Amino acid sequence: MAMGRRKQERQEVLFVTSDAFPQAPRHVFYERLNRILAEHEFDQFVEESCRPFYADKRGRPGLVPGVYFRTLFIGYFEGIDSERGMAWRIEDSLSLRAFLGFTLADSPPDHSTLSRTRRLIDVETHEAVFQWMLQVLAGQGLIDGATVGVDATFLEANAALRSIVRKDSGQSYNDFLIGLAKASGIETPTRADLAKIDKKRSKKGSNEDWEHPEDPTAKIMKMKDGSTHLSHKAEHVVDLGEEGHGAILAVVRHDANRGDTQTVLDSVNEATRHLHEIRINSDASRGSLKIEEVVTDKAYHSNDVLKDFAELELRTYVSEPDRGRRDWSEDAGGEAQAAVYANRRRIRGDRGKRLLARRGEILERTFAHCYETGAMRRLHVRGDDNIRKRLLVQAAAFNFSLVMRKLFGAGTPRGFADLLAALCHAISSSWKAIKTSPRCFQESSRKIGGIQTIALPM
Repeated sequence: MAMGRRKQERQEVLFVTSDAFPQAPRHVFYERLNRILAEHEFDQFVEESCRPFYADKRGRPGLVPGVYFRTLFIGYFEGIDSERGMAWRIEDSLSLRAFLGFTLADSPPDHSTLSRTRRLIDVETHEAVFQWMLQVLAGQGLIDGATVGVDATFLEANAALRSIVRKDSGQSYNDFLIGLAKASGIETPTRADLAKIDKKRSKKGSNEDWEHPEDPTAKIMKMKDGSTHLSHKAEHVVDLGEEGHGAILAVVRHDANRGDTQTVLDSVNEATRHLHEIRINSDASRGSLKIEEVVTDKAYHSNDVLKDFAELELRTYVSEPDRGRRDWSEDAGGEAQAAVYANRRRIRGDRGKRLLARRGEILERTFAHCYETGAMRRLHVRGDDNIRKRLLVQAAAFNFSLVMRKLFGAGTPRGFADLLAALCHAISSSWKAIKTSPRCFQESSRKIGGIQTIALPM
């Protein structure tokens, strides 16, 4: 074997291919997520569903459907509210690039490409992806469907109150106040004069008179924190069955000024339709997959709602507000009275109390994950269709996190990091306990089953 000589000087190469760089380990969570999506043939499904929205002949390069939906999933898992923020995050992360199937030489999609793809793919296709995700949950045995909970929340619209106009004339709010000031005798009103006139007016924020020119479906509403914004209403129907795990069975966008009693039937019917699709395409023996009970809070309590659910043969567990003694003399046939009394008996029983407590625990969790940690409390899209698309994909990502939690022990990358931190803390605490307890250290060297164990040195 020849020895050879070490070269004192070496000519450095001018170019290095990207695949020659050392590869850092990928994110375990996203690797497992991609593996599960591949097992259920997610890319084949979305490519076939989105085929009508892409040109047959070669044209402007489009965004692959699997990459588009994965990008929106990243918005949920990473807590990013806008498509622009998603694009920036993917640009900076090698793990997210690998999750989308990009190398260093590839350019990830920018926000304009994401927005264009969202506008071209219709609502029905986004709902098909949501339905596909429910099908996966049913296959994993994560859906019961016998008992559902219904609740709603307000989402701040991507529209400013100062931009609203009158429906009848298209006049802006500021111009309308100037007209009122001039009519009252103030020729050149100041901002203080306008504020004084506006403060004395009644019903100044009526949705019957005002709308936003770019987002007419947004309604003026007072949020839970007391502030007033243009907003939309998102209503969830969540699985509360004994064999379920809190999956979102339906998410529906309603006008924010529609009361809960006016929207609950539409949302329950939407969940019923989704469960019917699951029963057709899967084994119904995994759960009932048929709604039998509805659990809601007192905002949904009304004679008509309880009577309608009774006609549909659905048992209700609706918290009853304190209305005092009821007068049923004007009720025709006593159907509403029977429905209200039957609901009252159920919520006072042990099962009713348990379901109402379960509603507060599981149903509210979906809002926290989708809109707080999922960063969609404030919308960055406008229009009914665009909002429904984002809501459906956000709910689909939440449902898929239930699959990840069952198979992997954590539903989000943050949950996986917390799991590792808790494991390290448990190991550290156990080791400290062994070191600080001589008795435990002595017992660790005893004979167990005839085999002499060796204690570690202190």
